[in-house]
Parts: sequence; C-alpha cells; structure tokens
Amino acid sequence: MPDFEAVIGLEVHAELLTRSKMFCGCSTTFGAPPNTQTCPICLGMPGVLPVINRRAVEFAIRTALALDCTIAPMSRFARKNYFYPDIPKAYQISQYELPLSEHGHVTVTVDGAPKRVGIRRVHLEEDAGKLTHAGVMEEAVTSLVDYNRCGMPLMEIVSEPDIRTPEEAAEYLRQLRAILVYLGVCDGNMEEGSFRCDANVSIRPQGVRELGTKVEVKNMNSFKNVQKALDYEIRRQGKAVEGGERLVQETRLWNADQEITLSMRTKEYAHDYRYFPDPDLVPLVVEPAWIEEIRKSLPELPDAKRTRFAREYGIPEYDAGVLTASQALADYYEAAVRAHADPKTVSNWVMVELLGRLNKDGKEITASPITPARLGAMLDLLANGTISGKMAKEFFDEMYGAGADPAEIVKQKGGQIIDQGQVEAIIQEIIARHPGPVAEYRGGKESTFNFFVGQVMRATKGKANPQLVNDLLRKLLQG
Repeated sequence: MPDFEAVIGLEVHAELLTRSKMFCGCSTTFGAPPNTQTCPICLGMPGVLPVINRRAVEFAIRTALALDCTIAPMSRFARKNYFYPDIPKAYQISQYELPLSEHGHVTVTVDGAPKRVGIRRVHLEEDAGKLTHAGVMEEAVTSLVDYNRCGMPLMEIVSEPDIRTPEEAAEYLRQLRAILVYLGVCDGNMEEGSFRCDANVSIRPQGVRELGTKVEVKNMNSFKNVQKALDYEIRRQGKAVEGGERLVQETRLWNADQEITLSMRTKEYAHDYRYFPDPDLVPLVVEPAWIEEIRKSLPELPDAKRTRFAREYGIPEYDAGVLTASQALADYYEAAVRAHADPKTVSNWVMVELLGRLNKDGKEITASPITPARLGAMLDLLANGTISGKMAKEFFDEMYGAGADPAEIVKQKGGQIIDQGQVEAIIQEIIARHPGPVAEYRGGKESTFNFFVGQVMRATKGKANPQLVNDLLRKLLQG
C-alpha cells in the first residue's frame, strides 16, 4: 500500500527467571499440577501483605542497563483494576506513572540498514492466571482456571512507535529476546508463554505525522506469527480505509490456522483501569551503588559479541550474527575455535552441518551430541590430511549419531591413504587392467580421466587422498 505508512509499537512481557513469585514465596516452576503453587498472597485473600521480590528488581535493572535506559531513583507500584476470572484480586499490581526505567533503545538491522527503535519504559508487574476453555456443550463453554501463573514476576518492555514494517518488528523481537537470554533474566520460551508480545498497529497516509486509530493484536507465539499477523492487520486496515470504513480502537486476536485477526473486544483506555498507588507497597527506592554493582556484572551482549567475532576471528558479519544468536551457541563456537585454530572452517561446520542437524531434530546447541573439543579434533584430522572431506562427513555422522570420538574412529576405520608409493602401485594396476580407456585418454578424450579417478577411489574404498590421486593419475596416464 504505497499511499499508507504503518506505525507499530510492541509490548513485550517477559517472565523472569526467579525461583519465587513477584510478591510472595510461591514457586515459579513451570508445568506443576494446576493450583498447586498458590498461597493467600498471590490469590489476593483479605488481610495479606505483598513483599517485593528483590531478585526480580535486580533482573529488571540488568535489562534496563542493557537497553541503555535511565533508571528512576524511586518508582512505585499501582493497582490496575479489571475483572477477569484469572485475576483473583480483581486488580493487577503493576507500575504506571512512575516506572522503574525509561528512554532506552534497541538497534535492529533489516536488509542491511540499521535502525534505532526506542524503548519507552521497562517496568515490573505480576502475571495473571491461565484460563483453559475445556469444550463446548450446546452453547455453554466450560472454562477452567489455573492460578499457578498468578503472581509470576513479569517485566514489561514497551517500545516507542518507531517500527514501520512487520520485518522490523520480528527483528526487534529477535534482538530483544537474545538480550534477555544473554542476561539470564528470561528463558525466552515463546511456546510456554515466558516471552509474549502484543502489538499496537495503525496506519496513516504517507507524510502525515498524526497517528491513526490504534489496534492491539494479541495471541502471537512466534516471530513468524508476529510478522504474519502484522502484515495481515496492516492490509486489513488499509482496505478498510480505502473502502470508507471507520476503524475503531480494539483488541484483535491472531488466528494462526486461518492467518487472520479477529475482533476480541474494544480496547480499554488507561483511565478504564482506574490506576492508583498500591497502599500495601511502599515506593521502590534503588540505591545508585546497587545499580553500579549490577552494571559491572553485565555480560558481553549480542551486538558487542557480534562485532568482536567479526573483528577477532575474521569471519563475515553474517556468520557472526548467526553464531551470536544465543550465548550457548557463541560459547560453543569459541570453544571449538580454541580446539581448531581456523575460525572460518569452524564457522562453516557449526552453521551448516551442526545447526542443520540440530534444527532438523528440534534440538538446541546445548543438546549437541558433538562437543566443541571433538569437532575441533575432527577438523584437525581434516586439515592435516589424515581424513578427506568425504570422510569428514562420514566421521561427523558417526560422531553425531553415537557420540563417537574422532580419534577412535580413525583407529577403527583408518584414515586417508597419503603414501605416494601405495597409491602409485594401485594406479599402475588399474592402468594395466584398462588399456582401452588409457588409449582413449591419450587420444584426447579428457572425460575418461574421471573413470580412472572412480576406479582408484573404489579400490581404496574412498580413502586415497584426492589431490594425490589426481596428480599421480595425470603423470602415469600421460606415460
């Protein structure tokens, strides 16, 4: 739609990797039986008092520093009032007018062009429970509620409306998720709901500064679905405007099966929630010394690591981007480079062979059957001529399937034949057995050379050094 421009802002909710909930001591372990990880505090019973989880505050500060946010010396929790079955208190404890941090940014790169996306705020709140609609009977729906998730520590990261395309939105989420996982504050699991995204999207005529009617899109549980949902919604709004339809501020759900958004409810405004300071919680004061202590503990983040990989190891920017997608993958690569000092060769084998196999099997790098040391040892064998490229692929298969040590495979199966006298004797015997093809080759039929290469490799069971075979064949065939 060349006449319109999309304006997109994203709200990310990240469940923090604390052992206990935001305001009580209940466990945060995922997958426990329903309603077994609750207490009077997270269920909002009368007379109970919440206590702020210090570890959750630390994680939020780590994130704010990594996103270059300004951390408020004093922030405050508020009650956000709304009435759903999964909110037993009938309000959610969140932050509103005084958030923990504001004014950060994330840099994304799409089609080679870097772009800075502003972060409006990073604040803390508690999660709601989980509703499960068990089935439909006539017109009645049976709904079950699990309060285990209720009170889980959530960090909300709100972007500025700086995103213009679905591709930028997906890349922003990838970058943000990578940062949170690097920091160790969130596991980034979108399928389990520990990294969730709501999108606010509107359109406006090109060149117009005024924002259009905002629509919120929910229920997107993968980067691909975020991109598809935004693409659909932008087109839907464009067609509606072109058709003279008036857009309304609403919340819509993404239906991944039909690949459409469906209206859920009219969108609430801030005043609908009747925010007011939570009377049970004192303001949160963060000492500067604690902020500095946390700042010193920050790890090397994805952007810095990507730049260092390209500079230090001399690999392309693309390789560096793939290999720093997660802390675990970056650690694996560096360990493999320590085992085999050819960074580009290691990069190729990790990205193509290892990640290809792991992705096919639905495994993460942490579940790799091949350790960095064994991958490096196998590449050493390839570099020093002990095994050929074809043999390296076979070694890799055996290492991946059975966790075998490449040194043991060499002992059992033998390495590449590099003895010139041995290979020359085999070639002489083959030439003697095939006088016809020899005459054809000497008569100018160059394609016959490949016939002899195949004969030698068959006789040596693929173990002869290919370059040595080529050199000796040329010499001996030419007489």
